[in-house]
Amino acid sequence: MKRIFLIVLDSFGIGEMEDAAAYGDKGTNTIASVSASPYFHVPNMRKMGLFNIDGVSCGERCAEPSAVCARMKEASKGKDTTIGHWEIAGIISENPLPTYPEGFPQEVLDRFCELTGRGVLCNKPYSGTEVIRDYGDEHVRTGKLIVYTSADSVFQIAAHEDVVPVERLYEYCQMARDMLVGEHGVGRVIARPFIGESGNYTRTSRRHDYSLLPPSVTMLDQLKEEGYDVIGVGKIRDIFAGKGITEFVYTQGNADGIEKSLAYMDRDFEGLCFINLVDYDMLYGHRNDVDGYAKALTYFDEKLPEFFAKMREEDILMITADHGCDPGYTVSTDHSREHTPFLMYGRNVAPANLGTRDTFADIGATVLSYFGITPRFSGSSMLGEKLTEERADS
Repeated sequence: MKRIFLIVLDSFGIGEMEDAAAYGDKGTNTIASVSASPYFHVPNMRKMGLFNIDGVSCGERCAEPSAVCARMKEASKGKDTTIGHWEIAGIISENPLPTYPEGFPQEVLDRFCELTGRGVLCNKPYSGTEVIRDYGDEHVRTGKLIVYTSADSVFQIAAHEDVVPVERLYEYCQMARDMLVGEHGVGRVIARPFIGESGNYTRTSRRHDYSLLPPSVTMLDQLKEEGYDVIGVGKIRDIFAGKGITEFVYTQGNADGIEKSLAYMDRDFEGLCFINLVDYDMLYGHRNDVDGYAKALTYFDEKLPEFFAKMREEDILMITADHGCDPGYTVSTDHSREHTPFLMYGRNVAPANLGTRDTFADIGATVLSYFGITPRFSGSSMLGEKLTEERADS
């Protein structure tokens, strides 16, 4: 029974790409920034070969890595969650998704107000915690929705749960998702419910993302077509708008995501368990919290032996990322255009350093090749003959 557990450490970049300057990201290096923290300790990923990857100059290389390792280049135009995950699954996006550094056009807002019957506040790029602090009181008083964006392709709607019940907020987000297509087809519409009193508003865990439908076939679609299980943990279901997913579970932070992933390892299924751990990006990268980011990576690394212990003979564990978000880059708190790591471990996977790959889509091709499926997208498998040889230490 073949199973792959593919874990995305959201925003764990390993150094700027060649075109980083065009994205305003010259000099970004997430792994270098977090490795400078005294809280950074990842001996298990080191053993897998994390510091052996091309271009990684921090950390101590491992003389005999236990896994396949590679540096991944993003072939798509962009540096956000949707574009990155889509490329991992096989979609190379020729054009970046639209962003709104000056806020959304008036015609977009007018149509949204018409659909919801409510006015809007803000309409600027804004921090999610600061926007409820600055506009929360007016929202509570007037019932107007707080609409804001970021450097990413997102249309975010914040509302107090006592003013707009969460289910109603979700309805408004679906209206926005149906409206925002074509020229204004943002990657995600995001519900951002919050609670609390004036001066002490806090976001709740009932965030919900409404993504664009993936425009072409992905590894998820092909696996599902062939009758395999495709399990999404975290926001995977939302990123792919449910397309190609057979089962999913939402999570409340990294620790919850890790525990739910470990629980799936105890279950019998055949196919892919696709996992997103978002805290690196959401809680630490965007807030320039180097120590918090380092602690979160250290915690994940501490849990890796539990993953290893639960792996069955034909299981494969993959670890990667979708973009960067360098917490030490004080010029910006945005995502960064960086290479990402790839680590692949299994009892019958021979360790190797595969250098630098041309596209994240090689991951999707690798997943499909393990199940004997020919990918209907660009991308080359990283398995090759490696899987036919038994590991020397098995």
